[in-house]
Order: sequence, then C-alpha cells, then structure tokens
Amino acid sequence: MKITVFTTMTNPEKRNDPWKQALSCYEDIADEIVVKGSDWPEEFNWDHIGKTFNSGFIDSNGDWAIRMDLDYFFHHDDISKIYHKLKQNNDVPAVVFPQYQFFSPDRYQIKTLICIAYNKKSFPNIKLNGGGDLCLPTLDGKLLNPWKLPILDIPIWQYDSIFRTKKIISEDRARFARAWHRYFNDWGDRGGGDPQTAFEAWIAGIENKYKKHTFKQKINNHPKYIKESLLSLEDNQFGYDVFGLKNNTSFKLIDIAKGYKLKKTIQIKAK
Repeated sequence: MKITVFTTMTNPEKRNDPWKQALSCYEDIADEIVVKGSDWPEEFNWDHIGKTFNSGFIDSNGDWAIRMDLDYFFHHDDISKIYHKLKQNNDVPAVVFPQYQFFSPDRYQIKTLICIAYNKKSFPNIKLNGGGDLCLPTLDGKLLNPWKLPILDIPIWQYDSIFRTKKIISEDRARFARAWHRYFNDWGDRGGGDPQTAFEAWIAGIENKYKKHTFKQKINNHPKYIKESLLSLEDNQFGYDVFGLKNNTSFKLIDIAKGYKLKKTIQIKAK
C-alpha cells in the first residue's frame, strides 16, 4: 500500500509557516509528497482553495492520499499506526482524525473531527469542493459526514498561526477576507478587507475559542518535528502568549466538562 501526503505552500518563509518541520513529518509517513500552491495569486477567489486542494488529490499516486496543511502534524509515536489503520479501512472512502488545535504549546482544544485521508484507489471520484468553505470532501456530489466514517485514535496536531506575528496575521486575514467577499459578496465573520479590521474580527474569534482550550499539554510531549520551534517562540509571535490572552483567560468548568465529554465520545467511537 502506497501513501501520498499532499499539501499547499505559498511563500512559507514570509508567512512564518513551519514548512521544513512539516515536510520532515510527512516524509516519515508518505511514499510520496505532493506540494501545490506555489502559483497562488495574492488576490484570489475563495473557490481557489478547494481547486488547489483538489489538484493535489488528483496528482496523488498513492492508494491513500492524506491532505495536510502546513500547520498539521502527526505525532512521531503514531507514524507506524497510520499505515496499519489505513490498510484496515480499504472498504471506506475516507477516515477521520480528531483535531487538536493549539494556540500556545501548553493548551489545546479538540476542535473537530477532520476528514483528510482519502481512499483514492477504491474511490477515485472524491473531490474537495464541498461545505461552506468549498474545500471539504465529497463523493458523487455528496458531502462526506465525518461522524459516519471510521474515526482513528490518532490526533492531528494543528498549530494555528502559532509562529506568526500580528503583522503577518493581519495581512493574511485581510487577504482571505477579500477573497471571501469577492466570491460570496459579504464579509461574513471576517470583518473587512483591511488588515486592522480583519485582525480585530480574527482576534475576537480567537478569544472565544481560546476559552475552550481546556486540555493541558507539556511541551516535551509534542511531535519531535516541531518541539524545538515551540521552545524558541519569541514574544512577538502569537503562540508565545496568545497575544496576551494566555494570562487573562478563565477556563470554565462547563467548557472543561464539554471537552472531556467530546474526547470520551471520540475514544469510544474510534477504531
């Protein structure tokens, strides 16, 4: 069985993406790595995201194709399990993983179940064109429901903007807000097309999400590929103190309870 990991990369140094660390992780998993996005325009339409993802899937030659953003990592202790888990699920179009979202190295939330591993050999008609963001997997025009697919007991570790500065985030969020507005003709929850407005909308969302980061994590337990970078965070980077939220956020018992309930549910359903 052959595994392909496909990802996107556009000006990763400028955007402070942990691309070298990510590729090091993917090399341990995959027989083939496909990279798209080098020609991603500065100003783009929102459906360009799904089209780029789908192009990566099309060019994947593996029996299984795994779509990874550059801030997605597997833990090194889980690498050997991935192959065996995929091999056990050759009769389904896709499998899903719990997504651990980190804003700082010491806390995370189980954000969602994420469907990023696709059985291309048996289900080549999968496309990444569904959902509100136009990039979720569909099969024969129907959105794949992650709760109706096999759940693997292997988390995706997502380091959401941890290494970015306020300037990088502001400009990036404004760029994506303009793409959203260009396609949907509204700003949604993205604020507006200028950096300051887009950043203010983003940080308001972060403040709400960070309250749900109720699981604690020791830095030594992170994937080996990213650990040194986490230890070297500087005070102008988001992950250093979540732009001040780290020491000014209270975590409520109800959110702690909801987090553990979700984790337990996933563990029970996981294969």
